[in-house]
Amino acid sequence: MNSFIKNTPLLYVITIGISFAISLIFTPLFRAIALRFQILDHPYSDIKTHRLPTPYLGGAAIWLGWAASLFIIRFFTHFPSGTLRSLRGILWGSAIILALGLVDDILPKGLGFKKKFIIQAIAAASLFAFDIRIHFISPYFMAIAFSIIWVVGITNAFNIIDIMDGLSSGIAVIASLAFLFIAMPSEQIYVNFSAAALAGGALGFLPYNLSKSKKIFMGDTGSLTIGFILASVAMGTSYTKANEIGLFSPLLILAVPLYDTALVMFMRWKKGQSPFLGSKDHFALRLEMMGLSRKRILVITYIFSAAISLSAFFVTRLPLLWAAALFTGIIAIAIIISRHLGKVKIE
Repeated sequence: MNSFIKNTPLLYVITIGISFAISLIFTPLFRAIALRFQILDHPYSDIKTHRLPTPYLGGAAIWLGWAASLFIIRFFTHFPSGTLRSLRGILWGSAIILALGLVDDILPKGLGFKKKFIIQAIAAASLFAFDIRIHFISPYFMAIAFSIIWVVGITNAFNIIDIMDGLSSGIAVIASLAFLFIAMPSEQIYVNFSAAALAGGALGFLPYNLSKSKKIFMGDTGSLTIGFILASVAMGTSYTKANEIGLFSPLLILAVPLYDTALVMFMRWKKGQSPFLGSKDHFALRLEMMGLSRKRILVITYIFSAAISLSAFFVTRLPLLWAAALFTGIIAIAIIISRHLGKVKIE
């Protein structure tokens, strides 16, 4: 076992720290740039939950922390050729998504969902050149199709859940750490480093997103990029060493954004509305309608996400029957919660 493998736990901590520091330092800088060039989120529509124009570009600081920390950590050790190649793949793909989100944030009316889906699919397809895809599906063209659906779906799920300060970025931190712990030890070291770097970057952005005086949003620049990176990371490790049900562990780790996406689309469909148009049908806003403060909603969501992510870890380690029982219990809880949330009237 070489020194690289022996030192990886410490290197992951260093990666998180570097990414956190860069994001923490550059977030106020990008906030100043957004204010200077009037890259603001104006609460024009009824679905907006904030009252004052708020600067975007926080997502650029998250991505910079993620990318720069991976570049810097390269000098602490030697990345195996496969790891370096995979990191380049996620880097180029995420850069496409970052540019897409930036354009969408800058344009007054944004880009249409069809154009966004096409560009996201192109970014997802670029991962195949670096062999980042779903590997358990065959034939190859089916693996490509499902990989694109997975990446585009998770990318947009984090965009959909970004409707409350601290929600999308906080879930990103928890999900990143979950993928890191489940993947260790792993031959796909790029999963561990990407997850660690993203956790640090999102964590560095959080204080400003939650600030009242120096508030900044991540915008589509951040939410889409975070979703893309996590979707890519999820396809890079094995979950079925203990049982086959472990294959569904990424669904548990990403349960909150996936659940909110499913809930919003179902509620919109039930009302006869387009699932691609905005509305206030999100679970977080429904909890707020029930009288919970936003601070309490964040705490509850964080705890819930961490608990499900811990369950995902156990699902990959437990015998088949225990893993199945745990998975079934989580589904039952989700159904009960949905029944209660569905009763909340949204105007």
